[in-house]
Amino acid sequence: MKLYLVQHGEACKKEVDPDRPLTDRGREDIDRLATFLKQAGIRPDRVVHSGKLRAMQTAERLTNAIAPGLTLEANGGINPNDDPKAFDLHKQGGGKGIMVVGHLPFMAKLVSHLLFGDKDKPIIAYQPGSVVCLERMDDVSWRVNWIIRPELLG
Repeated sequence: MKLYLVQHGEACKKEVDPDRPLTDRGREDIDRLATFLKQAGIRPDRVVHSGKLRAMQTAERLTNAIAPGLTLEANGGINPNDDPKAFDLHKQGGGKGIMVVGHLPFMAKLVSHLLFGDKDKPIIAYQPGSVVCLERMDDVSWRVNWIIRPELLG
């Protein structure tokens, strides 16, 4: 099983737009990421997002490019300050590849929790539009497969 953990693209500041949609740069970064993922043959079985506009827009752009026709799933338990220990992938349903589109600090804490069992041990320097691919080793262990940040895509 592979888990693609994506931080949403750059979003407008709350003072500019309280709904915080993606900025032009955010959309461009996500479109470059989508092109890269498509060329790499990445096609998740499921795409889950937080339900917040910026995460939903990111998930839509990625899904349209790499898994057209796949139904997006909103999950209220992956918001910025939610506890990653409460996010149980098995309860969320199966799949060989699951993409989760969310926010900081949740995404970074989820990676730390899955890899080390310690959500407060920072190991990934996320930026908007980044994706970390984790691969399941056995029933309890995960490993980092790869990481892509927007500046690596041009």
